[in-house]
Amino acid sequence: MARSVLGIIGGSGIYDLPMDSARWEKIESPWGEPSDALRRGEIDGLPVVFLPRHGRGHVYAPSTINYRANIDCLKRAGVTDVISLSAVGSLKEDLVPGTFVVVDQFIDRTFAREKSFFGTGCVGHVAFAHPVSPDLAALVAKILKEQDIRHAVGGTYVVMEGPQFSTLAESNLHRSWGASVIGMTNMPEAKLAREAELCYATVAMVTDFDAWHPTHDAVDVAQVMATMKGNIGLAKRFVLALAKAFPREHPTCPIGSDRALEFAIMTAPEKRDAELVKKLAAVAGRVL
Repeated sequence: MARSVLGIIGGSGIYDLPMDSARWEKIESPWGEPSDALRRGEIDGLPVVFLPRHGRGHVYAPSTINYRANIDCLKRAGVTDVISLSAVGSLKEDLVPGTFVVVDQFIDRTFAREKSFFGTGCVGHVAFAHPVSPDLAALVAKILKEQDIRHAVGGTYVVMEGPQFSTLAESNLHRSWGASVIGMTNMPEAKLAREAELCYATVAMVTDFDAWHPTHDAVDVAQVMATMKGNIGLAKRFVLALAKAFPREHPTCPIGSDRALEFAIMTAPEKRDAELVKKLAAVAGRVL
């Protein structure tokens, strides 16, 4: 088995992590500029790579994040497993602000983002019925329980384009679908992680109720920021505990997240675009 390297993608408000021997490292990607340099270090001897999704200082809006470069850089850094930390709104009464949700499904409503590493000249199709690696999610849930962090296991995350929040009609529509939370950043991130054969799980941190809730209009920015600040402290505590418990050798994913490209490439070798294949070196070099 390969040595585990834990990747952490930090969402709103999470721009750094406490690690041993930590240093910022810029990694070049053929897919363009990532959100920021990578923060590399160790937690209890486990190699950890941290990437602030919006960049330090929250530079990038959800639609302008270069998700392909972000995932490509994590892959180049040797990451085997990715935990995505994301601020979200709640679509359910029982998922109150301050709850961490270990989601297991997504509904992708984004439309202005590059969603695949593959395309004309090298076509690839990966299975995505189960977008979250179950063993990784189970470990996340176990650590949240041990840390006595309010959480829910399972649920669907609606990913909207943004940057505006939902209308009341949209919020009620999402609730009618049975979705649990709504945010703007986990797509195409999760899809690209699957194409890069990275195990992926999301910790969706509820900051407020979405527009459907009768008290939504009474919630001001100060309240949301206060909840977010509390979530950030809990998230850092969670990551430290997770790293200490994380398997030092990367186990085989039961749904094949780490082997997603095994039979995914459709384009015949003699028809593949050489420049695109070159760009895919980190993501798909194992099968190309």
